[in-house]
Amino acid sequence: MSHNALPRLEPAGIDGWMVRLFDTIEENNLLWLTALTNDCEATFGEALVDLVPSYTTLLVIFDPLQVSPWNARAKLVEVLSRLVPDDADGEGELHEIATWYDPSVGPDLARVAELSDMTVDSVIETHSYQEYRVFALGFAPGFAFMGLLDDSLTCPRLDTPRQKVPAGSVAIAGQQTAAYPVVTPGGWNLIGRTAARLFDRNRDGFSLLKVGDRVRFVAVDRQTFESEGGDPTPAESAREEAHS
Repeated sequence: MSHNALPRLEPAGIDGWMVRLFDTIEENNLLWLTALTNDCEATFGEALVDLVPSYTTLLVIFDPLQVSPWNARAKLVEVLSRLVPDDADGEGELHEIATWYDPSVGPDLARVAELSDMTVDSVIETHSYQEYRVFALGFAPGFAFMGLLDDSLTCPRLDTPRQKVPAGSVAIAGQQTAAYPVVTPGGWNLIGRTAARLFDRNRDGFSLLKVGDRVRFVAVDRQTFESEGGDPTPAESAREEAHS
């Protein structure tokens, strides 16, 4: 087996293994990663500490007092030898996230439109038309990486990240889209804002979205956005942030 053969097991300290199933991001990866997650839960039992999925990998963290690193590796080799993808019909929960697309809260709408050679209305229509899958959680509590964007909307991150991105900001970068759950720095292109509570310490699991869930952004007007508790305070433009 060559060094680059997949899947690969990469050591992650004395209590973890990184299972690399893929080298490229594709929606069908999720079916394999979900199956691997479920099989690891069943195989490791109480020795399992945590599972951290991403677009192409699964980090398996275990209790080294209950299972040695090499025994854990052997378990993973066994799991991989009989791994089959989840049924595509077993889809995650669908969330419809009401979004106010407007230059005041989405100051990069014009930039995205220019880079995509589209009108602002076409950007909004294209982004809200598609259904996205949650591939991974991270960066900030409740921050869900979703994809894949329509090729026409693919655009790079900002050269200079904003120091403060307002909570609820809906954004895109590369082939991904997301909504910022809390105020945080960020370099994604802001195209709108939602009133949805993406992270809530009083909610079971805290995060509204889970890996495998499906998301559709639904365009609403300002009145609807505010009636749902949305904050209409304008976001600073990238240029203002860059010189602030």
